[in-house]
Amino acid sequence: MFSATRRRVWAALAAAVVAVLLSAAPAPAHGFTSTVYADLTSPEAGHVRTELRLEYDLLVVSAADYEKDDALFQSGNSAFEDGDTARQATALDAHADSVVAYVTDRFGVTAGGETCAPVQDGDFTIERREGVPYAVLDLDYRCPGAADAHEVRSGLFPDSEGYVRDTKTIVTYDLDLTAGSTALDAEHASFSTQQSWAERFWEFFRLGAEHLLTGLDHILFLLALIVGSRRPREIVLAATTFTLAHSVTFLLAALGLVRVPASLVEPVIALSIAVVAGWHLLRIGQRRSHASDLETAGHGHGSGHLGLDRAGWTRLAVVFCFGLVHGLGFASALGIDQAWSWTLLWSLLVFNVGIEAVQLAIIAVVFPALALLRRRQPVAGLWVTGVIAAGVSAMGLVWFVQRVL
Repeated sequence: MFSATRRRVWAALAAAVVAVLLSAAPAPAHGFTSTVYADLTSPEAGHVRTELRLEYDLLVVSAADYEKDDALFQSGNSAFEDGDTARQATALDAHADSVVAYVTDRFGVTAGGETCAPVQDGDFTIERREGVPYAVLDLDYRCPGAADAHEVRSGLFPDSEGYVRDTKTIVTYDLDLTAGSTALDAEHASFSTQQSWAERFWEFFRLGAEHLLTGLDHILFLLALIVGSRRPREIVLAATTFTLAHSVTFLLAALGLVRVPASLVEPVIALSIAVVAGWHLLRIGQRRSHASDLETAGHGHGSGHLGLDRAGWTRLAVVFCFGLVHGLGFASALGIDQAWSWTLLWSLLVFNVGIEAVQLAIIAVVFPALALLRRRQPVAGLWVTGVIAAGVSAMGLVWFVQRVL
C-alpha cells in the first residue's frame, strides 16, 4: 500500500516540476521595475545641487519618446547594445536638450512654494549598478530667495509610459540644516525637508515590505524554509538564522565593506531556492517507512542541543550561508554600492524591519496551516509539501540557468 502511495506522491512531484518548467517566466535581477537615485545638497542659500542616477536604456527610450527625438533613440540604443560607456555618454551629450527636458519635467525642486530653475552642470557620465548602465546627471537648481524648507517631487519613468512599473526614487539630502533620506514612488511622489520622523520611518518600512512582497525569489526561498520545517522550533530557528545572516551582509554592504557583483549574487539566490526546497524532497526520498512517519518525525527530537541532530544543524548552516547572499540582494535593491553610507544607514535599518515584518506575517499564515494539515492528514501533508517543494526547486533551477546565461 505504501509503495503505491509513494508512486502517487512522486508522480505529483514530477507533474509539479513539469508544470513549472513549462510555465516559468524569466526572473532577471533587473526585472521590470526601476530605481532612480537622487543626492541633494545646498552649497549656499538659494542653491540646490542635485546628482541624479538613472538607468541609461530607460532614460534613452523615455526621453526620445517624450521629445519625439528619433536620433536620440537610434544613437542611444546602438551605444547600449555595444556596451561602450564612452559612446553612451556621447549619445546623451549630443541630445542633452531632449534628455534634460524630460528629466526636469519629471523631477523638480521648490523652495517656499516657489519653483527652482534647473541648469545642467557638466556632461553626462556613465556608471554601472547591478550590472546595469546608469547615466549620471548633475543639475543646479537656483531658488528664488531664502526658504526654511525645500520640497522635492519625482515622477520619473511613470507606469503610463509603459516601459517599467513601480519606479522608486531613493533620495538622500542635506538641506535646510537637515540630513536624511526618503523614498518616492507614484503614490508618494514628493516630500518636504520638514517631513516628520514618523513619515520618514514609514516610507522605508513600506519600501522594505513591498520589496519582499514583490520579490518572488525571496518569497519562494521563505516558502522552501516553511515546507521543510515540521515543528515551530524548526521554522523559528530557520527564520532567525536567515534573518541574522542577511542582516549581516545588508549592513556590511550599507557601510561599503562588502561588494559583490549582481552577476554572482542573483544566480546564487536562485540556486539557494532550489537547494533549500530540494532538501525537503531529499528527505522524502530517503524515508523508507510510512508517509505519516515523515510528517510526525522531528530532526532528532530531543537529541542534541536545541533538539537538532546533525542534519538539522547542517540545514541551518546552509540557510545561514544562503542568507548572507540574500542580504546582498536586499542591499542591491537600494543601490548600495558606496562606502560608508551613514546618511542612509538608519533608513536601511528601517527597510530591513519592513522586510522582517512581511516575512513573519507570511510564516504566521502559512506554517500553522501546513502544521494543521500534517497533524490531521499526514499523507496529504506529504503530498502538499512535496509538490510545493518540487515546484519551488524547479523554479529556482530555471532561474539559476537564466541568470547564469
